[in-house]
Amino acid sequence: MESNCMFFTHLIVSFIVSSFTFAIITLFRKLFKKQLSAKWQYNLWFILLIALTLPFIPNHFFDFGNIFTWDIDQGNGSSPSSGTTGNQTLTDGNWMRDFTISVNRLDLTLLNEILAAIWMTGMLVMIALTIHAWLKLKKIKDTTSSLRNEEILDLFGQCKHRLNISRRLIIGESPLIKSPLTFGIFKTYVVLPSHFEKWLSMDDIKYIFLHELNHYKSKDSVMNYLTIFYQILYWFNPFVWVAFKEMRLDREIACDAAVLNSLDKNCYADYGNTIINFADRSSRPKYFTLVNQLNGSKEQIKRRITRIASFTTESKLMKLKSIAIFMLVGGFVATQVPIVSAMAYDDNRYEFESERIVNEDLSRYFEGSKGSFVLYDLQADQYRIYNENQSTIRVSPDSTYKIYSALFALESHVITRDSSTIRWNGKQYPYDSWNMDQNLSTAMKNSVTWYFQALDEKVGMDTIQAYLQQIGYGNYNLSGGKSQFWLESSLKISPIEQVQLLKAFYTNELGFNHNNVQTVKEMIKLEGKDGAILSGKTGTGSVNGKNINGWFVGYVEGKTNTYFFATNIQNKNSSSGSKAAKITKSILRDKDIY
Repeated sequence: MESNCMFFTHLIVSFIVSSFTFAIITLFRKLFKKQLSAKWQYNLWFILLIALTLPFIPNHFFDFGNIFTWDIDQGNGSSPSSGTTGNQTLTDGNWMRDFTISVNRLDLTLLNEILAAIWMTGMLVMIALTIHAWLKLKKIKDTTSSLRNEEILDLFGQCKHRLNISRRLIIGESPLIKSPLTFGIFKTYVVLPSHFEKWLSMDDIKYIFLHELNHYKSKDSVMNYLTIFYQILYWFNPFVWVAFKEMRLDREIACDAAVLNSLDKNCYADYGNTIINFADRSSRPKYFTLVNQLNGSKEQIKRRITRIASFTTESKLMKLKSIAIFMLVGGFVATQVPIVSAMAYDDNRYEFESERIVNEDLSRYFEGSKGSFVLYDLQADQYRIYNENQSTIRVSPDSTYKIYSALFALESHVITRDSSTIRWNGKQYPYDSWNMDQNLSTAMKNSVTWYFQALDEKVGMDTIQAYLQQIGYGNYNLSGGKSQFWLESSLKISPIEQVQLLKAFYTNELGFNHNNVQTVKEMIKLEGKDGAILSGKTGTGSVNGKNINGWFVGYVEGKTNTYFFATNIQNKNSSSGSKAAKITKSILRDKDIY
């Protein structure tokens, strides 16, 4: 179910992060308009780009524990699994019965698929529009002819020298444009309208060159492509569109300020008039976002002229104020990191590295199911793994968690080996063996869920949290609630981690009382043959009446060696602990382990 709602959750996170950041930046720009220089007003938008990146950063880079963790599961209700009955008996032994109850979760599968399709369609449309714009821009390149006027070329060289630009740039003119443009990353073009020298003075041309070269020096062409990338990803958010429109205007204002900083005060008005010359020629071409151009809409030119008219050079105090405001906005946006970590919580993979791994093809045992198998040879200190990628993915432990629930209860003195009975509360469950008083032995044998829920309640969530962190149990996330966190909810663990924990449990490396460990070991003994003993626990995850997750974890104690194993299988409606156990026993038999 987690994967079914992943896109839905991601879409919500993306929308919230982008909208919140836009709101914060807009608010600060208005509140501190007089304290922000043109350059730093534009720089604020870089914080937006960082925020837009957050939802796409793998969340294992965010480590905030479980304080902010959010779970999209709906309700705490449970019902009998559709795949089991109270009288179900399997031929392989009573311990392989699927004692499980189905939990109710909000199924976002259809909504997720619809939203994903809409998002992908929108992206494809945006990509198509970008390609169309690029083709328009290519036509400009193809129609651009090199300048021949030596005086103008010399002026261009002087402007480059003035800005310490040594790289060769392509300077030309094209009949397809009405306003000077700068575009291109690896090969940069500065293109002016055809016959521009007939209606522009040399001073006008100088101001144009300084403006376009400042765009080049500030790497604004790179920013054009970066904003296009984010606009494709966030096409669904109107705030992002508005933000990038404002960002482009602020970039032009910052570029104007950079030009003015290089001019004498008596040239400010002339520079403004040069821009006004293009007011009547303003247009919004289809390649607008791919280029830096001198003009814009009349409203934008009006705002730029207003800033030029009131321009003053940036003082040290103004710069310090601008930096402080920038850091303040950055701090506000940084508060979203734990929210992103919570809502897009994807700590669902265990980073496993070992040189002692043998990968095996055991697919014939898993026909019809997605699954993995992990076997650890204690004597050889070696892992044998089928489907290593799947074996590192964390999923709900379901009833396999009961091994550790029992251990925590013993360690906390909630129960003891000789005093572990909990009275039945009278609620009718789908299995006759559940509808009676239980002790640790009967509860483990019949996988009585209500018994272990009662143990957890007595131990307390804070203590359980501490124990889970102490032993490194998966993501140790308890946000799903005290009775539900291990039932297809927030707590997750990978097959490799199951094996590592079982080995640490068996060899008593976890730091628990030896007698308590021995007690749990006795409770999970299943059967024996030919001098070998099989111990372990099955688990079945059932959501909305469908068995979607099957576990069998445990170990085989032979005469000379001990093997630890974990089998996990998943599909939409026919995974179970008993099926995982059958697969495991077949593999162990064929390997002459059990």
